[in-house]
Amino acid sequence: MGVVAFDLWAADKGIAKSFDLKFLQDRILGIDAAYYIHGLNKDPLLSALGGSPLAFEKTVISAVKHLQDAGLRLHFVFNGLDSGVGSDPVESSARAAQLDSEAFTLYETEQAKQARDVFKASGHWYPSTLSEILKKTLHEQGIPFTVAPYSALAQLVYYENHPSQFIDAVYGPSELFCFGIDKLITKFEITNDSQNMGEKNNPESPILELSKFQWIDRRDCLAALGNIPVNIFIDSLMLAGSGLLPGFPPLENEAVYRKPFTMRNVVDMIISCGGSVVRLCAQYSTDPAVKGVYLDQYKRALTRIRHHVIMTDEGDVETLDKEHAPDDAHECIGLRLPEELYMYLSRGMLRPRILNWLTSGKISIIQPLAGGDGRPYQNLVKVQLDPLRRQALSLLTEPIHRYYHSRDITTSLWFDPSYEGKFNMRDVSSPRDLLSKWNVKNNLIAGYSTEDLPAGTLSFAILSLENPEFAAKTVTQKPKAGQEPLKHRDEILANAVWRLLQLRGYLNEQHQLTEWGKVLEAVWSASGTRRDEEEAALIAVELMRFELVNPDTMFLGYGGAPGNGSDIDKRNAMLVSRVACLGKIRHSAKGYSGPLSRHMLAYHSIVSSVHTSLRDLLEMIVAAMFLEGLVDRDRNDWADISLGLPFYQEQSCALGVLTMHFLDDLCNYPDPTSETTRAEVKKKGQEWIMHGDFSGSLDDAFRIWDAVYQGVKAAGNKLKDTDTWDEVDTWLSQRK
Repeated sequence: MGVVAFDLWAADKGIAKSFDLKFLQDRILGIDAAYYIHGLNKDPLLSALGGSPLAFEKTVISAVKHLQDAGLRLHFVFNGLDSGVGSDPVESSARAAQLDSEAFTLYETEQAKQARDVFKASGHWYPSTLSEILKKTLHEQGIPFTVAPYSALAQLVYYENHPSQFIDAVYGPSELFCFGIDKLITKFEITNDSQNMGEKNNPESPILELSKFQWIDRRDCLAALGNIPVNIFIDSLMLAGSGLLPGFPPLENEAVYRKPFTMRNVVDMIISCGGSVVRLCAQYSTDPAVKGVYLDQYKRALTRIRHHVIMTDEGDVETLDKEHAPDDAHECIGLRLPEELYMYLSRGMLRPRILNWLTSGKISIIQPLAGGDGRPYQNLVKVQLDPLRRQALSLLTEPIHRYYHSRDITTSLWFDPSYEGKFNMRDVSSPRDLLSKWNVKNNLIAGYSTEDLPAGTLSFAILSLENPEFAAKTVTQKPKAGQEPLKHRDEILANAVWRLLQLRGYLNEQHQLTEWGKVLEAVWSASGTRRDEEEAALIAVELMRFELVNPDTMFLGYGGAPGNGSDIDKRNAMLVSRVACLGKIRHSAKGYSGPLSRHMLAYHSIVSSVHTSLRDLLEMIVAAMFLEGLVDRDRNDWADISLGLPFYQEQSCALGVLTMHFLDDLCNYPDPTSETTRAEVKKKGQEWIMHGDFSGSLDDAFRIWDAVYQGVKAAGNKLKDTDTWDEVDTWLSQRK
C-alpha cells in the first residue's frame, strides 16, 4: 500500500508535517477505504481463520467516532473495477498462501509468537475481505461512501479538484501524488480520552488539543529531491513500484544496487536519461524484463492516470481530460459498461467481482490461504462451480449491449497454468426464461411472512412454498408496460432468493419443492433462525450435492486434524468439525486468542468458495431484475438491498476448530462420554477461548450437526455412506 521507496524516504527525511487536528474541524475529509483498512486492521490471525476479523466492526466504529467527535465530516471512497497492472492477484495470493504455510509450520512447532507475526504479514494481501464489512459498518453508522467506477484515488482527486470542492482534504496512500494531488494526509494520531469523547466540536476538548495529523506537501518533496519538476517526481513514483505500475526491473537488480534502492536512486536514474523514461528503457533494453515490456506498461499506466474514469457530481461516468484521451484508452482502462451498472456499483448494491470478469474477459481462480493443493478443492473450483460462474455472467450480459452477448471469457487456474477454460457467452444457456415467473408482489408476500419467518430470508423462501395455494399464486408474469414493477425491498429480496433457489434446482417451474428442495426444507426445519444458521444450511446441502461433506482425507500432510483416540474417533471428530465450519463462533468483539488448525482452514476454503459463488449468483439476479425494468429504480435503499441479501459476510473456521479440539480432547480421558469429562473439557475450552462463549458455541455447532443430519436422512440414497452419518450421530450423541 503506497510507494514503499517514497514512504521510507519521506520518513527518513522528515518530510511529513504534524498539525493539530483542530485545523480540520468542520472540514470534509475524503478517505481512501483500502488505505484506511490497511492501517486499521490489527488482527494478526485474519489469515489463520479466514472469514472476517472478530473485532473489525468495533474497531471501525471507534475509529470513525474519534474523527467525528473531533469535528470532521467523513466521506469514504472504495475501489471499483480493476484497471491497473500493478499487483497480480495470482502472485499475491500465492505469496499469502506461502506465508500462511510458513506461519502454520511455526505454530505447529510451538513457535507461537513468530507464527503470529507471519500470519499478520500474510493477512495484508486480503484487504478486499474487509471492504464489504467496512461498507456495512459505515452504512449502519450513517457515514457516506462511494464506490468509484475504477480507482478510488482518481475519484478522490476529482472530488478535491472540483470547483465545488466536495472534500477539503484527502487521507490516503502516496500513489495519490501520481494523480496530481498537492497535499496528502497520511496519518492520524488520535488521543483516546474517554472522559472527553462526548465533547464533540468543543474547541477546548483535549481530543482536539492533543490529537494530531500528519500530512505531506508535494512542494516539500520536490525541494528535498533537488527542486525537480513535477513530471520527474511523478515518473519516479511510478518507476519505484506500486499498485499503479510494477517497479522498474533494474532497480531490483543486485548488480545495479547492492542495497535496496532509494527514492533518490530512482530520481537520479531518470535525470541521467534527460528526464525521459523512454530513454531510460532504451538504455536497459538488454534486460529481458524491460525490452518490449516495461515501456508499454509505463505508457498504459500513465494513460490510466491522466485519463482515468470517474463518476461526476451529476452521476455521469466520464474520462478525465477526455478531449486529449487516445482513442484506444479503453484498452488501458477497461471496457465500458452501461452507466446503470456503475451507479449500482457506486451505491454498494453490487460488488465489482463479476463486472471485472466481463470487462477483462478473464476469470482468475486464485490460491486460497490453505487447502489449494487438495484435489477436492481443485475439482470444486475448476469443474463444479464453473456452471455457477457462467450463469452469473449470463444473468449480467443478457439485458445489456449485444457486444457482451458474444464476449469471450477465459478462466485461469493458479494450480494448472496450462488450463484454458475459454468459452463464449453466446454458448452459455440463458436462465432468463426459467426465472421469468418470479414477480411476486408485497400484498401476497406480506400475507405469509411473520416475525419469525420474515420475507426475504432463505427459510421463508422454502417454508412458504410448503403451502400449495401460496406456491401456485407465486407463478406470476413480469409487469407489462404501464404496470407497477416490484418496489418494496422485501419484494426484491424475496423474489431474488426464490430465483436463486430455482436456479440451483431446489424449486421447479411450478414453484414446488424438488427432491433437493425437500432436503433443504428438512435442514431448515431443524436449524436455528439466525441468518448465519440459515446460510449454513444452504451451504451444507450444496456441499452434499458436491459430495464434499465427508470425513475423507482431503488435505495430505496438513496439521490440525483430530489426533487422539481410535481411527473411528478421528473420523467422527473430523466429520462433525467440518460441519461446524459452516457456523459462527460466539465471540466478543475482541481479537481471537484460541487454538488454530491448518486442516480446518483448508476446509474453510471449500466452504468459502461455495459461499462466494452463491453470493455472486444472488447479486447478478438482482442486477438483472433492475436492468430488465422489473424493479422500480427510483429509490435510495441500494445498500439496504445488498445488506438484506444472504451471504453478505463469511464466517471464519473458528467454530470448526473449537469443535474439533473439544471432541479430540475428550479422547484423552478414560471415559470420554461421562458428564464429568465433558464438563472438565468445556471448562478447559473456555480458557482456550478467552473472549468467547465456549459452551454456547458448542451448542451452536451441535445444532448445525443435528440440522444437517436431518438433511442427510431426507436425502436418502442420493448420498453415499449414509451409514457413516448414522454412526457418527450415535457417537456424537454421547459427547454433546
